[in-house]
Amino acid sequence: MGNMANTAPGNLPRGERIKAELREFAILATYLFVCFSALAGFKAAILSAQGISFSPWLFALIKALVCAKFLLVGRWFGLGDGLAAKYPLIVSTLYRSMTFLLVLGLLTVIEEAVVGHFHGETLGASLGRIGGGTFAQFVAISVILLLVLVPFFAFRALGEITGEKTLVQLYFEPRNKTVPTRFADRE
Repeated sequence: MGNMANTAPGNLPRGERIKAELREFAILATYLFVCFSALAGFKAAILSAQGISFSPWLFALIKALVCAKFLLVGRWFGLGDGLAAKYPLIVSTLYRSMTFLLVLGLLTVIEEAVVGHFHGETLGASLGRIGGGTFAQFVAISVILLLVLVPFFAFRALGEITGEKTLVQLYFEPRNKTVPTRFADRE
């Protein structure tokens, strides 16, 4: 994942900055698409057992792209960075996850209001569908989305500490050849 927090975007040539931002967007959108597709597939299986046809794959893709863009815009503005340097990684990870959960919640409210407006619905009717229409479903969706955000921000926080290249090596290359010296004594 791109390490925009440690690299001042203004210091990179424009072409490299755009390439890094598109790469970060693609990684985040792919991650969100996999998560949203898993959830949509689960919902489709439940509805199918009740005889209801549900094919949410395009919706999962669009939602992943939109959420990825808003998450990156929020990060570019430093949203959720207030605790990053002062507290342990778990605190900053949970803080950022909760902050962006609220951002995505607000965007969902706006999205439902706009869609409802185009369908001629009242604001109350549009907002009543959020999270499935019941408070229990709203809470469940919120917790699931939080569980999607925590690993993303945990990975980002580790990247801020270890550096992007080291983190990618630790996760995606064989251990015997990429464990940095500063981590080798922990094995």
